[in-house]
Amino acid sequence: MSMFCYQCQETAGDEGCTIRGVCGKDEDTARLQDLLLHALKGVGILATELRAAGLGVSLREADDAVMEGLFATITNANFDAAWFEAEIAKDLRLRDSLRDRLSRARSGAAPASTAASACSGSDDPACRDAALWTAVPQDYLSKAALIGVLATKDEDIRSLRELLVYGLKGMAAYAHHAAVLGERDPEVFAFMARALAATTDDSLSADDLTALVLECGKVGVAAMASLDAANTGAYGKPRATTVQLGVRGNPGILISGHDLKDLEMLLEQTAGTGVDVYSHGEMLPAHYYPAFSKYPHFAGNYGNAWWRQKEEFEAFRGPILMTTNCVVPPAASYRERLFTTGVVGVPGCAHIAPDAEGHKDFSAVIALAKQCPPPTELESGTLVGGFAHDQVAELAPKVIEAVKSGAIRKFVVMAGCDGRQKGREYYTGFAEALPDDAVVLTAGCAKYRYNKLELGDIGGIPRVLDAGQCNDSYSLALTALALKDAFGLADVNELPLAFNLAWYEQKAVLVLLSLLYLGFRNIRVGPTLPAFLSPGVAKVLVDKFGLGAPTDVATDLAELVG
Repeated sequence: MSMFCYQCQETAGDEGCTIRGVCGKDEDTARLQDLLLHALKGVGILATELRAAGLGVSLREADDAVMEGLFATITNANFDAAWFEAEIAKDLRLRDSLRDRLSRARSGAAPASTAASACSGSDDPACRDAALWTAVPQDYLSKAALIGVLATKDEDIRSLRELLVYGLKGMAAYAHHAAVLGERDPEVFAFMARALAATTDDSLSADDLTALVLECGKVGVAAMASLDAANTGAYGKPRATTVQLGVRGNPGILISGHDLKDLEMLLEQTAGTGVDVYSHGEMLPAHYYPAFSKYPHFAGNYGNAWWRQKEEFEAFRGPILMTTNCVVPPAASYRERLFTTGVVGVPGCAHIAPDAEGHKDFSAVIALAKQCPPPTELESGTLVGGFAHDQVAELAPKVIEAVKSGAIRKFVVMAGCDGRQKGREYYTGFAEALPDDAVVLTAGCAKYRYNKLELGDIGGIPRVLDAGQCNDSYSLALTALALKDAFGLADVNELPLAFNLAWYEQKAVLVLLSLLYLGFRNIRVGPTLPAFLSPGVAKVLVDKFGLGAPTDVATDLAELVG
């Protein structure tokens, strides 16, 4: 096979992509991603050893390399082979520098100048496969298979290592969003390095790796808490907000992805220019933050989830700014209108990098917008969202009374990702079939399967409560834990609460691990369970945590809601 990748829900045949990724990733880029991860594992080993030695060495550069590299390899983030080649070279130099620092600290001897000489005759795990890198990038393609996913022969060990790595990718995404706003949790960065290093340790048993996977869920909660603090500290606490779905008559810029700092800079630079800004996909929840309401040209939300962007970006007619993952390789007809930033990379599209202070100049995007016609209207009407944990806390007395009176009989968490597979129509059908006394708690782009249905409300409480982006699944967990305390329950699983989650990429993996760490059980995850779960690992998750996949609407409705 020319590549192997099975990290997303849409992987070919629910087994693995072996020729070209369903996401659009070609074999060269897939191999480069494997090589980058391998280099980052070396960085992780050395950073962990330097931390353990307590030498007071700054590891900011290593932490950033791990965070950005993991994030860039998340599904639908970066398709640019040239970016990965440059990043591999940079991280190899960083690895050598870390090794030299560690060598100097241990012996006081002069540091070696090259990876090969530094590793000569050494059994240091950080030197593992050093010879592999002597010819990078000339023969990287032939070497990649030696360190890819399938290099781990034991099926269960491979499954647990990949489950851990994919959880780390989700963690890196959330850490990145927080870091651009000045929030950095040392525990999160230390764990990412240590857990990456652990995936190279052949002495670790399946039980050892299972413990690390569950620890990933614990640290995942910390990462999401850090991001929640960063977002609310910068932009205020989300509040119930009505968002427009139609369009205006001005030229527009469409912003997609997840990064609120990029949105803030774009809104500041477009103020007074006559150009409107519209959110798309996972940027919809930006409207819920009070700080963005001061921009009258933040016109509304345009379109739906990420997988429909080819038709929607075409119809928009103006420039699109993609801030994080969820980009689909564009059609030629709008490629010149698609701009990327952050870890996003698409060959042939203009990339906007920050300056030394983190500022990004979006003048080229704005200039293009002024030359384009207004967007074509896709729909009209409004959406209501903004029910993160603080907003729901304000509604708590009303919610508790509705539960006690029987007006609300069940909460169903339907958070996570959307995707292209036809089977995902199941989630729309499930939401439509819910009884009138059931309330949907949602976050992430999975909501686009049902957030425009006319499901009404219960005593003024909307039957779809949207907490925000995928990371705001943390808000749903906090809401559930608060309700548990309010009702005086010993176990969160005693709540009238059911989970019917959808997943697509690796941030959803971290959310799932975090929910398991917090004690939630009997979670349905679909439309299919991950291909990277071996039968043995899947059995553990089913037997110990009650994890399962959806079946059909009628059966699941009876079992989850009654």
